[in-house]
Amino acid sequence: MSLEELIAQADERGLAASGVACLDRCVPLLGGDDEALRPLWGTLAEGPDDGDWGEVLRQTREMLDAAAGEAGDGCAGEAAELARGMLATAPLDRSGTALRQWADGCSDGALRIHLLLDGAGDVDLDAARREGCADGLSPLFAAELRRQTAVLELVAAHGAAGLRSALEVSTEGRRVLRAAVSRRSRRDA
Repeated sequence: MSLEELIAQADERGLAASGVACLDRCVPLLGGDDEALRPLWGTLAEGPDDGDWGEVLRQTREMLDAAAGEAGDGCAGEAAELARGMLATAPLDRSGTALRQWADGCSDGALRIHLLLDGAGDVDLDAARREGCADGLSPLFAAELRRQTAVLELVAAHGAAGLRSALEVSTEGRRVLRAAVSRRSRRDA
C-alpha cells in the first residue's frame, strides 16, 4: 500500500504516530536531543481523549524553541524551517481533520527535508507518496519514504503495541538524518 493510502486509512493514533515520527527524525534540525519527543510518544499509548497530548505538545514546543539556534544558510536553513513548521502546525487536539492534515503535512515536510539534505534533483513528491515505490530515488529520500510507510504499517497492525517498533524506526532515521546534516555542513564549510 502506498504512503498516501496509509495516511488516508490511518486512525487517530496512527496519524499522531506518523506526525510525531516524522518530527522526531527531524529533531536534530531543531536543536533537540534524542529524548526531545519522548513525552509526546508517551501520550500515544492512550486514547486521544485520555492523554495529555495538548499540554505535552506545548511543553515540547517551548523546549525546542529554546533549544533552536539560528537556521543555517542554504539547504540546512530551509530544512530547519520546514522542521519548525512541522512542530508549529501540530494540533493541540489529537483528533479530527486537523490531525490528518498535520500528519500529511509532516510526511511531505520530512520528505522535502530529506531531498534537500540529499541534494537530489527534481523528484515528484506526490507521485512518490502515491505510488509508494522508492526505486530510482535518492538514497536518503527513499529511506525516509520507507520509514514513513513502516511507522504507519506498524501502528495499523499492532495499535499501541506497535509504538515501540515505530519509535525504533524513527530513532534509526534520526541517526541517519543527523549524519546527513553533519556531512552536509562539513561539505559546505
